[in-house]
Amino acid sequence: MMKPSPVDLIRHTAQQALSAAETLLPEWFPNGSRKGREWVAANIARGDRQAGSFGVSLDSGRWNDFADDSVHGGDLVSLLAYLRGCGQMDAAKEIDERLRLGLFNLTTADAQLFHERRRQVDQERESWRLREQQRQEDKKRDAARHASQLWKMAKPAYPLHTYLLAKRVHPYLLRQSGQGRLLVPLCDEGRLVNLQIITPDGGKRFLKDGRVQGCYSPLGKLSEGCRLYVCEGWATGATLHQNTGSPVVCAMNAGNLKPVALAMRERYGATLDLVIAGDDDRDTGGNPGKRAANQAARAADARVVFPEWPDDAPAHLSDFNDLHLWLAGQSKESRKV
Repeated sequence: MMKPSPVDLIRHTAQQALSAAETLLPEWFPNGSRKGREWVAANIARGDRQAGSFGVSLDSGRWNDFADDSVHGGDLVSLLAYLRGCGQMDAAKEIDERLRLGLFNLTTADAQLFHERRRQVDQERESWRLREQQRQEDKKRDAARHASQLWKMAKPAYPLHTYLLAKRVHPYLLRQSGQGRLLVPLCDEGRLVNLQIITPDGGKRFLKDGRVQGCYSPLGKLSEGCRLYVCEGWATGATLHQNTGSPVVCAMNAGNLKPVALAMRERYGATLDLVIAGDDDRDTGGNPGKRAANQAARAADARVVFPEWPDDAPAHLSDFNDLHLWLAGQSKESRKV
């Protein structure tokens, strides 16, 4: 029986590696994630900070970096060789040792070499992770300082601002900078960490690199055992505060409802009457607003409420401010009659 050639061994190793792709790829790219039938990750070989351009097919093993046409390959052996900066035979031997395939007559020295190589890569990856974590924290601190500077220079929001008139709400804590931009404060444990900037036409953006996850914009004063509403957008929160008198914290988006609700529950305890005032995205498949609100309520042991729509309310309306505006319009029409 003929001994397999090096090419045959590499090819067979690549086939076995593909069968174990969902085990190997998370080890090689621990910060990646599965999207459909592809593993998407940052290209750790060149120190990318974010996933997005580098992908590996779970079906074929083909991989490529869309940001660099020269970085591509047809199987997982060539991928590991690229990541390790070694030849394909050494990469195949490392996979063989990891999966215990027994395709190569590996010596104890071979195994030690692969373990040492993996240890060095893990150390480099951890060092990069810590540097990146520090870099992100520095950027968030810079954004918080920028937010504080903008906030101090701004004036109280003009009650007749175009956006406030369109939403039929009071300015409350909002401030206003040049060019008619409204500043919505985002806080973490009472400390200003970011701003949402709203232009007169309703355009919205956060400060670059500023924190959003777990942060909130407050309306009203909390007291022990009070009722606290958690909602998505600021205009929705202003509507709730205006109509109930209860304090509100605005999570700014559906994905942030749960982190904010949990933070409120942890900070103010079991006596807090926590209510998630969710968006009802009736016109969107899967109703993401209602789903996120229910998840937040379950996680934080809170109640949940949604707008109660009259039978003739248009389906595209979704939040409490939408309901507020529509009812105001209906009242205006009835007075005309």
